[in-house]
Amino acid sequence: MAFFIGKDREARRAYGFDEISLVPGLVTVNPEEVDVSTKIGNVTLKVPIIASAMDGVVDVTFASEMGKCGGVAVLNSEGIQTRYKNPEEVLKKIVSAKSEETTNLLQQIYREPIKEELLSKRIEQIKKSGSLAAISAIPKRSERFSALALEAGADLFVIQSTVTSVRHDSTKYSSVDFSKICKKVGKKLPVIIGNCVTYDAALALMETGASAILVGIGPGAACTSRGVLGIGVPQVTSIVDCAAARDFCFKKTGRYVSIIADGGMVTSGDICKAFASGADAVMIGSGLAKAVEAPGKGYHWGMAMPDRYLPRGTRIWVGTTALLREILLGPANVDDGTQNLVGALQVSMGSLGAHNIKEMQLVQIMIAPDIKSEGKVYQKAQKLGMGK
Repeated sequence: MAFFIGKDREARRAYGFDEISLVPGLVTVNPEEVDVSTKIGNVTLKVPIIASAMDGVVDVTFASEMGKCGGVAVLNSEGIQTRYKNPEEVLKKIVSAKSEETTNLLQQIYREPIKEELLSKRIEQIKKSGSLAAISAIPKRSERFSALALEAGADLFVIQSTVTSVRHDSTKYSSVDFSKICKKVGKKLPVIIGNCVTYDAALALMETGASAILVGIGPGAACTSRGVLGIGVPQVTSIVDCAAARDFCFKKTGRYVSIIADGGMVTSGDICKAFASGADAVMIGSGLAKAVEAPGKGYHWGMAMPDRYLPRGTRIWVGTTALLREILLGPANVDDGTQNLVGALQVSMGSLGAHNIKEMQLVQIMIAPDIKSEGKVYQKAQKLGMGK
């Protein structure tokens, strides 16, 4: 529904995770018997959670452990892991830097050239651990790096930028042909493209042959794009719209393109709402940056923070709270919904009567902006549970 915001100017009302609630129906299911697995192209994930390609979250060790837990972690092909042979030394500098120094320091660190041999090496190291290897690159390097990823044995390739569109107008360089890349490597290496937030943009990206689409612009904890650029759409509305494009694409072509909700999910409840909105998987950064195995050692920074001309990220302290396995699979030692994410999803699905992710996408959603505060006076006053 659109509203007039001034004379002859309409604007849609959009919704975020805090403004909706999921409604139980007539049936409940044993949480131990629900199926949370999902597919991206020909790749099956036992856990529908993807670690975002941020240097404070994913390195070889983290990716290996993520795979053992049933999910997959995306390594940034243009980050510290592929610019430095000994990334641990560089990470120590970032972690120990003062807040006012971090932007300039990161800009300096990311000037180091990318070394293609290190990209292949990191993929081989992850694969050697027995886990899936996923790699991320920005559009302009995607054709070259997708070929390298395929040759090195990667399982997923992500083409990612703040806003990605099929049509990109420029008089200074040629636009990237996503269809060409998907056709060249897509049969053996599923391609994920993002980010987008609208029905039309998602549908256009799906028509390139992508196996999945990333949905979300600016909702990440360390991202400042919404403040710097003024762009973005709340995640619930974004996911619903893009999921509608997925369903239309499937009816039209018979090809299913997965929707991956990227960013904005702080708690397990947010993750549950993302699936109810239509997501097939979720991509998380700050929530997993809290893991003992995360290379940022409790710090998390946005991918656009090192930009030489217009940084759109910040380094935030999220702390180190638990092992990755505990954050994903439990048992939880906190009551705020930041641990045992999969267990919470299973209980939510069981309570809503959803046997699998596809059924979770069909549960009833209610607009409820006060749902998190209703009846929580004591929690709020004592800063416990949902009152933190």
